[in-house]
Amino acid sequence: MANRDPDFCLYTYFRSSCSARLRIALALKSISYSSKPVNLLKGEQRLAEYSDINPSHSVPSLQPLSGPDANADVLITQSIAALEYLEERYPDSAPLLPPTSSPADRAYVRSLVGVIACDLQPVTNLRILTRVDGLGGSKAEWAKELMGDGLAAYERLVAARAGRFSLGDAISLADVCLIPAVWGAMRFKVDMTAFPVVTRIFEEMSGLDAVKQAHWKNQLDTPEELRG
Repeated sequence: MANRDPDFCLYTYFRSSCSARLRIALALKSISYSSKPVNLLKGEQRLAEYSDINPSHSVPSLQPLSGPDANADVLITQSIAALEYLEERYPDSAPLLPPTSSPADRAYVRSLVGVIACDLQPVTNLRILTRVDGLGGSKAEWAKELMGDGLAAYERLVAARAGRFSLGDAISLADVCLIPAVWGAMRFKVDMTAFPVVTRIFEEMSGLDAVKQAHWKNQLDTPEELRG
């Protein structure tokens, strides 16, 4: 970010799709932040120090370091709540929701967000995949199938209203949440040719500097062998 005192501290993990949502939004809005990696594979999310920050033992967590909430012991421990907070605090900097005069459009964007954040991501996160593995299932097959189901629902919803992005030609919270979901789907080898509209939106978003900056390959805690 820019060479100034950061406005936020982001507790993050390089491959966390929920963390990536915030990295993208912060970059789009040109908000300065510092990163504090929490290694999920090493169980750092369950250490006492981080449990006091986020009792759900998950990332991201967002802590304001400037402005009216800097001294209010504010910690935002869910990614969608954090995205909404950033939108409300910085409404004029790269707005990610349609105007309040268009409540139906705002609800539509939030519905798309829900497909990713409620239907797709929770059933494919690390703690669920670990349990699937422990029960003798294939976590790769589980994730691939459920990611495909989630993207199929998104594709059907978005097909009629997409332009360059999920709702016309303006980037929204839906796009911010979609990109990390597609990164995860590609990792698990989901056939993206089944989702041409999603793929087109993904390719459009992928060309943005904010998305490149937020990519999991480019993070402070990305292992050297996964960079580039």
